[in-house]
Amino acid sequence: MIGEGPLLLGGRTRTRVLVATALLEETYPRELTGLLALPLITVQRAVEQLDREGVLASRRVGVQRMIRLNPRYFALGELRALLLQLAKGMPDVAEAVSSLRRRPRRAGKAI
Repeated sequence: MIGEGPLLLGGRTRTRVLVATALLEETYPRELTGLLALPLITVQRAVEQLDREGVLASRRVGVQRMIRLNPRYFALGELRALLLQLAKGMPDVAEAVSSLRRRPRRAGKAI
């Protein structure tokens, strides 16, 4: 696991998943797996719990399950602000998110 991070919001894994989701705005479990260096099943369980609790919202795009903070969550603004503050204390997560390439490479460009 990359770094320890604070133990809030139900545990380290859930906290890290929420912080990464807040930083990315929209993501999917396999992407979080790579960023957080956690097993896929662990991330899927955390996402499922947070989805059931109404903190995350998910939708299917083809076979991919896209997740984001639930825009209807009653304390969305406060939660987002807290997660962005927590990200400052998790430089490993913030760095992993910032180094992630989210747009396609130009066709024909050398790798």
